[in-house]
Amino acid sequence: MNNSRSESYAAAGVDITAGYKAVELMKKHIARTRNEGSMDDVGGFGGCFDLGFAKGMEHPVLVSGTDGCGTKVKLAILMDKHDTIGIDAVAMCVNDIVCVGAKPLYFLDYIACGKNIPEKIAEIVSGVAEGCVQSGCALTGGETAEHPGLMPVEDYDLAGFAVGIVDKPKMIDNSKMSVGDVVIALPSTGIHSNGFSLCRKVFDIDNNNPELYVEREELGGKSIAEALLVPTKIYVKPVLALTEKVNVKGISHITGGGFYENIPRSIPDGLCAKIDKSAVKVLPIFDVIAKWGNIPERDMFNTYNMGVGMSVVVPADQVELAIATLKDNDIDAYVIGEIIEGEDKIILE
Repeated sequence: MNNSRSESYAAAGVDITAGYKAVELMKKHIARTRNEGSMDDVGGFGGCFDLGFAKGMEHPVLVSGTDGCGTKVKLAILMDKHDTIGIDAVAMCVNDIVCVGAKPLYFLDYIACGKNIPEKIAEIVSGVAEGCVQSGCALTGGETAEHPGLMPVEDYDLAGFAVGIVDKPKMIDNSKMSVGDVVIALPSTGIHSNGFSLCRKVFDIDNNNPELYVEREELGGKSIAEALLVPTKIYVKPVLALTEKVNVKGISHITGGGFYENIPRSIPDGLCAKIDKSAVKVLPIFDVIAKWGNIPERDMFNTYNMGVGMSVVVPADQVELAIATLKDNDIDAYVIGEIIEGEDKIILE
């Protein structure tokens, strides 16, 4: 590609050669993500994936998900720390598709930036690759788009797209959920990638409030900025291990909208998840947000995960096995509620 350079395009703000350099820098990160279906090297026009291994499935179903990191990117830019935001991009997609029991196969990213700085782009992709490694999926390609004039030079946005696979007879669809089943919490690592617009207001992030960077005892010595930027937990491998041993009847990825919007998505009509608020192990960052912003408790539970990044519903007689299986996979799970009759889908009390 040494002969590919447009002086006119560069004068308009787009450096083609920077894109080539970014690709070269990110190849080592992408190589870490290769799995059983990986085929092509990066740089072609389409990412290919071999589904030959699915021949052993009775009825293979592809499951897809797409998402971004929201305005958490703003904090990454202010802190000039770009190596973890990619984990968030992957997590927001793969955590969704594992809710139906699907194993992630591959991921593609999309980075829009005001200026393509190859080293920064490669740093972002290193986080994407780490997220792929954590979830067992391949990074089969992506796109970096330079948008001078549309975005400030230092700005970027990051989104992604994941595809997974599940054998149809093993899909989790809540059809067998019943009264007496138990709701188990899988702890989060922080606020994950949702509610940052409210955080930006509460902490005056857009004006780069110096209080963001003060180490705080209530946050275990972390600053607010550090606590907010902790990447989203990826639950794929623990949840897939759980589905091999336990009759999982429903899974909710608790993202934007918190408990009130996400848990009902896995509850069938006529049933209700009765959640014991006192059982929820609320992380310190949520107490700080509520205190600084004077935010009512219901709004907190309707915006944030409050320390529960995912919930699963299992039969009462399999609770101990479920918790033990999750703990074997480094998830300190615990009970937060039960399934009762009702039309509200969720009650927090």
